[in-house]
Amino acid sequence: MTDELTNYTGAQPPRREAIHGRWVDLEPLDPAAHGDSLFAAVSAPDGIEERFRYLPQTPQTERGDFDAWIAEAAAGADPLFFAVVDRATRRAVGRQALMRIDAANGVMEIGHILWGPALSRTRAATEALFLCADLAFARGFRRFEWKCDDGNAPSKRAAERFGFTFEGVFRQHLVVKSRNRDTAWFSIIDAEWPALRAAYIEWLDDANFDDRGGQRKGLRELIAVHRGV
Repeated sequence: MTDELTNYTGAQPPRREAIHGRWVDLEPLDPAAHGDSLFAAVSAPDGIEERFRYLPQTPQTERGDFDAWIAEAAAGADPLFFAVVDRATRRAVGRQALMRIDAANGVMEIGHILWGPALSRTRAATEALFLCADLAFARGFRRFEWKCDDGNAPSKRAAERFGFTFEGVFRQHLVVKSRNRDTAWFSIIDAEWPALRAAYIEWLDDANFDDRGGQRKGLRELIAVHRGV
């Protein structure tokens, strides 16, 4: 890795257009297209308190509150919100955003992740993350970030599984829901992405799953192999 970037002219910001995968599409958030199914996903009672525990919003159980949120979220450019749409059912089963988009320096973050019960801990959820990371590096970004409350152990485990490198904790970084948030920072940089990308593609392939849908090799294992660790 060199500090000399004389030929770097910045990245191309993500566009408000769909990103297509095999199991999910990431579609720019649209209240008319995604409102009904996304509300059903985010308001599902199973695990709702945990899904919203570290998000800026309180649990979205009232349709009026959700409609106000989705109208504001869909209108913004940063964060740029996407609905995670199941390709088989065409229903929105979660949402996530590309945010803190700094094209000049080639830095972008994935955040505001809320995966409903039908999406969480599935192959499709991993693909949803992969699609955003792959887009970032394809558009010339040098750094892709994941940040979360330092107390959010499941989010930190997910970041590490997805191949992000832990960088440290910003103490007293934010105030969220009238509480202090110490923020754990993770990143993937462009030099790391080719090996990580190969691991994701191998993990997502049908050959890595048995007839019951169980994985033959874990993503962490494949990342280690492709990194040569």
